[in-house]
Amino acid sequence: MDAVQERLTEFSQEAHELYLNTSVPYLDGPPEPLDFYRDWIGPNKPCIIRNAFSHWPALARWTPDYLREKIGSKVVSVAVTPNGYADAVAGNYFVMPEERKMSFSSVLDIIEGKVRCSGRPVCGLDRCGSDSLVDRMFQVQRNGVFYVQKQCSNLLQELPELIDDLEPHVAWMSAALGKMPDAVNFWLGEEKAITSMHKDPYENLYCVISGEKHFILLPPTDRPFIPYGVYRPAVYLEQDSGEFKVVGTEDSQKVPWIPLDPLEPDLEQYPQYRWAQPLRCSVKAGEMLYLPSLWFHHVQQSHGCTAVNFWYDMEYDIKYNYFQLLESLCEAPGRHEFRNGVRNQRRTESASE
Repeated sequence: MDAVQERLTEFSQEAHELYLNTSVPYLDGPPEPLDFYRDWIGPNKPCIIRNAFSHWPALARWTPDYLREKIGSKVVSVAVTPNGYADAVAGNYFVMPEERKMSFSSVLDIIEGKVRCSGRPVCGLDRCGSDSLVDRMFQVQRNGVFYVQKQCSNLLQELPELIDDLEPHVAWMSAALGKMPDAVNFWLGEEKAITSMHKDPYENLYCVISGEKHFILLPPTDRPFIPYGVYRPAVYLEQDSGEFKVVGTEDSQKVPWIPLDPLEPDLEQYPQYRWAQPLRCSVKAGEMLYLPSLWFHHVQQSHGCTAVNFWYDMEYDIKYNYFQLLESLCEAPGRHEFRNGVRNQRRTESASE
């Protein structure tokens, strides 16, 4: 297995030397479909595109006041977690957020800091006693981190009133791929809301309307250095006390997920990650990130950032076959033993220094 590990490391390094960029390039305008396919989709490389949706009214319209007036009464799905990490590893669990149905105005109140027991609270009352039912509801409502992030084409399904402020697809991308997007998603959340590292089988166009998104990106060819585990699925559930409990889901298959936090990677536990070569980029308001299929990504954001993304289904062609082969080699049992051997050897060396 040492030879396999060595070849996998060379495989990744060769990709970086041959065609991968050391930073995420910028394009100054929307590309021609054929050019974009040749230069970015085919090679599976990310880029940031400026002025790609400067004609969207959303860039000027989507203020809190406008959104409150337009869709304030609409009920949307909101992910709530104690720490901002939804769909992430916590101990021995893969924990999903508690999903709540809330009015969009209530979400805006939380993001704008209006959920307080002083002044005029969300309930609409002028004041509420600390022992009142309303106050206790308040305390529960403001606990945790809130993120509108349901990825089931929630913009089209839950917020169709906003479609006129943008477009239901990106014309040059649809032409390049010969298909329409599978989903159009709306994102709005707090600064503490974080997307843990993962990959998607989609060609992703991520459009920031206001604020900024901060991405850590790793190419599929860095898969040998990215650790996976298998975890029992669970969900967060807020208790009457305001504390969140992790509740395991019964009769569910275990979920493969990445336990590593790229913000603070534990190289003692995951020594192979030291060979990964992540890219970091910030996508600002009015900019669009092309995130290729199967790229690993971790996402942070500025407080109250709004964004829309378009998911186009990837082609399940020979690139996908090659990636599946890479996955199977990375999951080989002997390679797991090799990683443990490296870890134990490093611990021994550390103890002897």
